[in-house]
Amino acid sequence: VQLQASGGGLVQAGGSLRLSCAASGWTVSRHAMGWFRQAPGKEREFVAAINWSGDRTYYADSVKGRFTISRDNAKNTVYLQMNSLKPEDTAAYYCAGDSQVQSYTSTTYSTERLYDYWGQGTLVTVSS
Repeated sequence: VQLQASGGGLVQAGGSLRLSCAASGWTVSRHAMGWFRQAPGKEREFVAAINWSGDRTYYADSVKGRFTISRDNAKNTVYLQMNSLKPEDTAAYYCAGDSQVQSYTSTTYSTERLYDYWGQGTLVTVSS
């Protein structure tokens, strides 16, 4: 199983980026998927998640209303649309997948231990 994250780059504050997480050797449909980020010198933190059926999404308070997680089952890819970016969004962004087909309480989606598969990070830099 491989998760390949891409789409990071340098953007000015207020701009937008769309991150992609393409899966191989596994299908993202019917599995919870999440995005996490890690800023320099800080611990990795939850950003967003989508449940196994795709009808519920979850966001960290810091990105709510600005970021949107979505999934394209035909392309076997999960996306993170990031709008109104701020310098504090600067971080390496990681996608992750849960190997189970299961529903969880909302708080569970923000915990790293839920996810069995992790992609490499893609760097997002937001300049002021």
